[in-house]
Amino acid sequence: MAGLREELEQKLARFESLERDLQDPAVQADASRMAATAREHGSLAKLVTRYRQFADMQRRVSDDEDLAAGGDVELRELAEAELPSLRAERDRLWDELLEMSGDDEDAARTRCIMELRAGTGGDEAALFVRDLFEMYRRHALAEGWNVEILDASPTELGGFKELVLGVSGENVFRRLRHESGGHRVQRVPDTEAKGRVHTSAATVAVLPEPEDVEVSISPDEYRKDLFCASGPGGQHVNKTASAVRLTHLETGLVVQCQDEKSQHKNLAKALRVLKTRLYELRRSIEHEKRATERRELVGSGDRSQRIRTYNFPQNRLTDHRINENFPLEQIVGGRLGLVIDAIEDRERALRRSQMEAAPAEHHD
Repeated sequence: MAGLREELEQKLARFESLERDLQDPAVQADASRMAATAREHGSLAKLVTRYRQFADMQRRVSDDEDLAAGGDVELRELAEAELPSLRAERDRLWDELLEMSGDDEDAARTRCIMELRAGTGGDEAALFVRDLFEMYRRHALAEGWNVEILDASPTELGGFKELVLGVSGENVFRRLRHESGGHRVQRVPDTEAKGRVHTSAATVAVLPEPEDVEVSISPDEYRKDLFCASGPGGQHVNKTASAVRLTHLETGLVVQCQDEKSQHKNLAKALRVLKTRLYELRRSIEHEKRATERRELVGSGDRSQRIRTYNFPQNRLTDHRINENFPLEQIVGGRLGLVIDAIEDRERALRRSQMEAAPAEHHD
């Protein structure tokens, strides 16, 4: 309501400030700053344009309401005839603003990093990570996205203790951000002789991957350690120190990559992950003041929050944020969009119900 109007006014002011910066010779002389400014300006342009249209329509509605309440009969009749269409257009623009303002500035990113980690459940949890990876890989294939493994910690039974993926394509972060959180599986493990159902867990984190110009890291900001890549059970899969571990000195963040045989390629991938985690750290600090509103919609997306249960005996997937069930076999087969669509529909409905009265409250 008022909060959204204030947020939109702040974004309008920021947009106008960026417009001035783009004309500033000092900004133009700094290539990385210019690129970052242009990108932020572009990310706000569509929302600001729509907000200006809404504000203009709101003024027209307010003016006609004043005329309709006035003493001039002819002007009153003209205003009363025009008001229904003006209000309808204003409400349409408001609905679009609700839709657009529900996204943060990272929603349109075409690259993200996904981190899958085994939780409680030992080997079965590691196998669940493998199955989650296969689900995401199939979904990405259906969407036309590209998936690459940035780092992997395999187990002897074919699972993964940890898996770090780079995913790229249209709407990647907007769609996959809903996957962040705790995932629980209930099924009979292959190793269970008595057929008892076990419960194990994994966590998923989906982070927007920044552009190179947004996060720059110089070699003196991190420590680089080299080691030999190892496979399941700790045996060495090669005898050259090609695996790379980076420790960011200021924050203590640690990332490693051993998936490639080339030290150079592993370093490049590790830097991508480190930049993404640094960007996410800064992003989370900046966004904390708006976190409460986000959490009230469909959950915080925090990795500690259990968002979904995969019940294999009953072929049922339950998303706890929206309390809906889905056919598990279809979802793990790649039709994850069924769940994501339902989450986004619920998010839109909640946002609209919370703010639908806002236009009527602002006749400035």
